[in-house]
Amino acid sequence: MARILAFDYGKVRTGIAVTDELQIIASGLTTVNTKEVYKFIDSYLKTDTVELFVVGEPKQMNGQHSECEILIVPFLKKLKNKFPHIPIIRMDERFTSKMAFKSMIYSGLGKKKRKNKALVDEISATIILQTYLDQT
Repeated sequence: MARILAFDYGKVRTGIAVTDELQIIASGLTTVNTKEVYKFIDSYLKTDTVELFVVGEPKQMNGQHSECEILIVPFLKKLKNKFPHIPIIRMDERFTSKMAFKSMIYSGLGKKKRKNKALVDEISATIILQTYLDQT
């Protein structure tokens, strides 16, 4: 079975998570500079097969898209054009940053490590991906 990659896309950084080959568990993979995300994907696809991209969908409490969606739409278009053979699914990403931060506290990370925004983005991508897996 192929893996699934998930993205918590941001203006500066993009958190990335991946499934195991059986698509049971989501794990944080890395956080990359958003300008480098396509380079990262190209490199990753040289060594692993990916059958699906899951991209976080930022929404407000009322269900409407948040302002961040304006940044994500061009990412989605380029992702679709560059990798047309890999479908893209969107997942609601409300509260993932808060959940990521809480998971860092519960896992015993110190204050200094909890300030690492790249780690928060990676954990957020993992939560987005695990939510997708739990719903399928």
